[in-house]
Amino acid sequence: MISYQTITDRKLRFALVGCGRIAANHFGAIEQHAARCELVDVCDTDPAALAAAVTRSGARGHASLRELLASSDADVVILTTPSGLHPQQAIDCFAAGFHVMTEKPMATRWHDGVAMVRAADQAGKRLFVVKQNRRNATLQLLKRAVQEKRFGRIYMVNINVFWTRPQSYYDQADWRGTWEYDGGAFMNQASHYVDLIDWLIGPVESMQAYTATLERDIEVEDSGVVSLRWRSGALGSMNVTMLTYPKNLEGSITILGEKGSVRVGGMAVNEIQHWEFAEPHAMDAEIQGASYATTSVYGFGHPLYYDNVIQVMRGEAEPETDGREGLKSLELLIGMYLSARDGKRISLPLEY
Repeated sequence: MISYQTITDRKLRFALVGCGRIAANHFGAIEQHAARCELVDVCDTDPAALAAAVTRSGARGHASLRELLASSDADVVILTTPSGLHPQQAIDCFAAGFHVMTEKPMATRWHDGVAMVRAADQAGKRLFVVKQNRRNATLQLLKRAVQEKRFGRIYMVNINVFWTRPQSYYDQADWRGTWEYDGGAFMNQASHYVDLIDWLIGPVESMQAYTATLERDIEVEDSGVVSLRWRSGALGSMNVTMLTYPKNLEGSITILGEKGSVRVGGMAVNEIQHWEFAEPHAMDAEIQGASYATTSVYGFGHPLYYDNVIQVMRGEAEPETDGREGLKSLELLIGMYLSARDGKRISLPLEY
């Protein structure tokens, strides 16, 4: 059992690497928790992005990760870089004595994700994997319903991600839409929805997937479907496309069980659209308050995720999504891609 050092006598110090679009969510979350944490260093290879981050945060700027690691007094390094860079960057951070928080997906290859967890253990450091959508009020309510077995036996689950990403989105940077650094519609855009498969329903027994690049000029898929069988016997599917006309339409999950039926939809699982159970429960009064309006597919979970990380580092809580938890969705993603590539059913776990 690893014994982690706790920090209780000062603010927790963060450093952030990769000052692109998702970094703004991290800046905002850190600002909300300013009484307990601070951002001391930022890093980006793009001078303009770095300058903007320094201006907003007041943190020290660095043009390279090596430079940051050599001089930073941060406790945790946040990786908001292209996904394919996460593994080596995380391993370098652990070797330099830092804890790591990485955006999703933690890696684009299975063995890279496993190597990250192993490196964290060997260094005696924590690896946090950002899964902020778990903190959405709608999904927290749904999780409680599953935990309290209100559905009885779950029969069927369907997840839809019908969004759009124009060619101009992929053309913003050379790494977008590549196998090595980004991953496709499943791995990148729908990653948080893949996370729901295990987090809400449980371990998957097997899957069969099809993927296609129907319209975008990219290496990876812009659309895909996967059929799932859980170890519980439940059946389900996930349908994903980045070609929805003319804009993001739906991010949803529907669960059909022996004693209940629920659909959480909206653009990003932000609306409880159907909620019906055989037996009433006190949580039913929370349905109206759980739904919220959003113009962002990211949701509002980053500050809540940071709250857990800060508590963990202070020794006050256990991590909601550590490296091993992150591997669960990565294993599902890799299983989907193997199935689509080889045209066969893939059984889990990938390794014994």
